[in-house]
Amino acid sequence: MTNSTPKPDISPNFTIDDIHKIREWHYESRKGMTRQEVIDHINRRGDEFEALIEAARRARHDVTPVAM
Repeated sequence: MTNSTPKPDISPNFTIDDIHKIREWHYESRKGMTRQEVIDHINRRGDEFEALIEAARRARHDVTPVAM
């Protein structure tokens, strides 16, 4: 199932209204999913996030400091 609800616009100050927007977006994106579909969705997104973090860690360690 894909999320047809656009991602919410988050303010630079990250207010309580932003939290409400995110919660509403999550609710709308999972509406109509079975419990197993929600679990699979969460696990899939978690795996994607872990891959992003691992890539950032590798990139950080691959940078050679410049001697001044």
